[in-house]
Amino acid sequence: MPPAALIVAHGQPSDPGPAAAEIAFLAAKVQALMPGWRIRSATLADEGALPREVAAAGRAGLVYPLFMAGGWFTATHLPARLAAAGGADWRILPPFGLDPGVQALTLTLAREAAARRGLAAADLPLLLAAHGSFRSPAPSEVAHAMVARLRQEAGFSRAEAAFIDQSPRIAEVAAGFPPGALVLPFFAARGGHVTEDLPQALQAAGFSGQVLPPVGLDPRVPGLIRAALRRAAG
Repeated sequence: MPPAALIVAHGQPSDPGPAAAEIAFLAAKVQALMPGWRIRSATLADEGALPREVAAAGRAGLVYPLFMAGGWFTATHLPARLAAAGGADWRILPPFGLDPGVQALTLTLAREAAARRGLAAADLPLLLAAHGSFRSPAPSEVAHAMVARLRQEAGFSRAEAAFIDQSPRIAEVAAGFPPGALVLPFFAARGGHVTEDLPQALQAAGFSGQVLPPVGLDPRVPGLIRAALRRAAG
C-alpha cells in the first residue's frame, strides 16, 4: 500500500460542506505532487470524515493539521478524535502555522506585497490578522512571534498582530493604521473568519488599505506540505 497522509482542518460546524471541499481541493493539489502517496483530507466538523478516511487508508499514516497554532485542538482533541476513529497509531505532525516553510512563506508574502507597490518594507505598515483565542495563549503566541520576525527579518518597522477572538481586536488596531496599510491574514483557509469577520472588523475600523489573501491560499502551500510529509517520512 502507498504511504498515507491526511490533511485535517477544523472546518465549519454550522456549514461543513464548503470548508470540507476547500480542504479536499488542497489535498488534491498535494496528491498531484506526490503520486506515490495517498493524500486525503478530513475536517473535524464532519463527524464521519476521520473514521471514513482512516478506514480507507488501510494502514497507519501521517496527519498534517491545517491549524495555525498548537494547543488543545492539536494536542488533545485531534489525538482523541483519531483514536476514536481507529487511527491511534497515526502520527500527527506539527501544525501548519508552526511549519518553518509556512512561516518563511509569510515573510515572503509580506516582502512581495511591498515590492509590488514599489515600497520598502520599512515604509509599509502591516497588520497581521489572526484568529487568537480567549481560552489559550498558543494562537496569539504564534502570531506575535511572526510579527517579531516581520520586523526583524523582513524589515517592517511597523508590524502588529490583531485578533478575531481575543484582544487586541482587529477593529481596534486597524483603526490606528493609515490609508494604504497592509493586512496579511494569518489563516490556513478561507472560512467565515476570513470572508465575514475580518472584512466586518476592517469596515468598522474605517480601514482603507490592502488586504492580502490568507497565507494558506498561496499556490506554494501544496509544495510546503509535500516537503513536510517527505521530511516526516524520512
